[in-house]
Amino acid sequence: MNKEVFHGTTILALRHKNCVVVAGDGQVTLGNIVTKHKARKVRRIYNDKIITGFAGATADALTLSEKLEKKLERYNGSLTRACVELARDWRTDKYLRRLEAMMIAADTENTYLLSGNGDVIEPDDGVISIGSGSTAAQSAAVALLENTDLAPRKIVEKAMKIAADLCIYTNHHITVEEL
Repeated sequence: MNKEVFHGTTILALRHKNCVVVAGDGQVTLGNIVTKHKARKVRRIYNDKIITGFAGATADALTLSEKLEKKLERYNGSLTRACVELARDWRTDKYLRRLEAMMIAADTENTYLLSGNGDVIEPDDGVISIGSGSTAAQSAAVALLENTDLAPRKIVEKAMKIAADLCIYTNHHITVEEL
């Protein structure tokens, strides 16, 4: 039996000029069919102090978001500690190991990529992305960052537009959150 799952795709995070911007497109696919155009894959959690974005199987990503919020509550809003503990659980828990999603989480101090392999990655240059359009989005953001004086939000918006122009699993309905 062929089990297809719903997937959410491109998320981009940029930390620049004392702000962090996280954006995600709105497309959700089931196999090779677009099933939703205006999904919200970027949201604020923990009293609006943390921005998360996810790519991958939608239900799995929402499960991870809920688990991250519980970890944030347990560790008094420490994003670093919450991410490390979530990644540890994700890698070792029999149920969580099967989740097919990735997540970016950011607060005013830190930005992390979390994966089911136990990864908690903080970008060196303040730019990180996940999902099928991630290479295009991140490349565009780095190029714009190095070659323009645009505001961080404008850089992210332009980079996501470029990704949507190139990646068939990324659309132009973009959600942007900024701290």
